[in-house]
Amino acid sequence: MTRTYKRPIQKVLLTVQTISKLSAAAKAIIEHAANNRIFLFYGDMGAGKTTLIKTLCSVLGTEDTVTSPTFSIVNEYQAANDKIYHFDFYRLKDQTEAMDMGYEEYFYAGAYCFIEWPEKIPDLLPPHYTNISIKALNDGSRQINIENF
Repeated sequence: MTRTYKRPIQKVLLTVQTISKLSAAAKAIIEHAANNRIFLFYGDMGAGKTTLIKTLCSVLGTEDTVTSPTFSIVNEYQAANDKIYHFDFYRLKDQTEAMDMGYEEYFYAGAYCFIEWPEKIPDLLPPHYTNISIKALNDGSRQINIENF
């Protein structure tokens, strides 16, 4: 089964000049996502996906230490009123590994899910999500494209 391309419902483009401006961008992302709780992060290695997720978690009120779940695949954080699940699917060999870990219990729990390397699980993604593409620019700033589906 292959995933068909869907047209975004809404799009926003942000440019973040410095890391000190990332908090404002994270607030804008959460606001733009509205009721979406699933966030898919695309970008080259080192583009800033994990750094943005750390900031999003902070904006959502977690006091937990946010780290990349590169080897554990998923980390759980407690925010003020919600759980947050942070996934890094980079090391998955195929989608069955995500199925074996019970991805559905996370994706459909109503919690925030921040998913790095979603291209590793294209057939398992839920129908509604916020797509975030991050691109490092030559001047060191980041261009963040946000699309709600």
